[in-house]
Amino acid sequence: MSAVLNIKEYMQGLGVNAKAAASILKAVESDKKNAALIVIAQRIRDNKEQLIVENKKDLERGQMQGLEAALLDRLALTPTRIEAMAEGLEQVAALPDPVGEISDLNYRPSGIQVGKMRVPLGVVGIIYESRPNVTADAAALCLKSGNATILRGGSEAIHSNQAIAACIQEGLAEVGLPIAAVQVVETTDRDAVGEMITMSSYIDVIVPRGGKGLIQRISSEASIAVIKHLDGICHVYIDDDADINKAVKIAFNSKAQRYGVCNAMETLLVSEGIAKDVLPELGRQFSQQGIELRGCPKTCALIPGCLRASDEDWSTEYLAPILAIKIVAGLDDAITHIEQFSSAHTESIVTENYSVARRFLREVDSSSVMVNASTRFADGFEYGLGAEIGISTDKLHARGPVGLEGLTTLKYIVLGDGQIRT
Repeated sequence: MSAVLNIKEYMQGLGVNAKAAASILKAVESDKKNAALIVIAQRIRDNKEQLIVENKKDLERGQMQGLEAALLDRLALTPTRIEAMAEGLEQVAALPDPVGEISDLNYRPSGIQVGKMRVPLGVVGIIYESRPNVTADAAALCLKSGNATILRGGSEAIHSNQAIAACIQEGLAEVGLPIAAVQVVETTDRDAVGEMITMSSYIDVIVPRGGKGLIQRISSEASIAVIKHLDGICHVYIDDDADINKAVKIAFNSKAQRYGVCNAMETLLVSEGIAKDVLPELGRQFSQQGIELRGCPKTCALIPGCLRASDEDWSTEYLAPILAIKIVAGLDDAITHIEQFSSAHTESIVTENYSVARRFLREVDSSSVMVNASTRFADGFEYGLGAEIGISTDKLHARGPVGLEGLTTLKYIVLGDGQIRT
């Protein structure tokens, strides 16, 4: 039997098991799902040392293979990140369960009532790279929303993902839920991805999380609906009417708080009327942080050591300590730049002008648009979703951080009392 056929059989087996688990999960009450999440959180805490040991294997292998520092950072499991995983599970457990929620129930002239009920999607396939915490986040959200999930992490995190999966399956078994509700693909064979994204008989939606190449491949080859984002080219625009102290804090945090994440600022836009008041201080702080600055000619004149930006810099997601800076004529110029180069992920404006802020909110067409706040807030945890399965820059069916509601769909329900149509 060929290796390809073995992969096909293996993936089909996962699909069969996931489909069966989904049939059970859709009828499970909230209390039981919440109990599982709490137990899984405790298992992750109890196995912290083992998780770090397994993660070290992945980090050592990644270093030998020459992974970049930003990717190694995404891969690393620290005690703080492990505790954050556990807290994320507990936060999801505390959230209202969307499954079974009825809305828009109205009487029609015929006497029937027509409304909508929120229901699980079924089986969610998730393909992701580097960040092993995605395993816990995805499992939590899928379980709470009544979905079974098949998780295919990157080969660089295989030991970490399997260790986390063991904690998850222990928790599921302890409360009497099928362990096939959360399955981690155990092979690193790339053919598993190709098989997974065409398993429309078993998987209802695919969520890719990773680099642009991965997401482009999934989007072009999948025969299943995909929830995706391609890039995180996020902008902060400092307006003429900005409070300078706020502007410096927000811009610095948006870039420097963490580099290898999709909601980090990659381009800073500054209105020319305030540039000379804000850019020298920002340049000093960025330089002290070791961030390489690439700017337009006007920016280079205000920040010593700033490199000349190329056309490519405006459309690059660095995921690294590199920042592009451009001085613009004002709000209209900033919006035009964002329309041309943004990936529709997250944009923020710093201004004390209410009218300008309202225009920015209305006219900037990204999945998250902010006023006087760091772009780093654009994630499910900070939005109160408990965690996120991804950030969608699509417009259908989910947009922005995809939490519990984004992992459900609506069906119409009709309540009658013997009515017939005449």
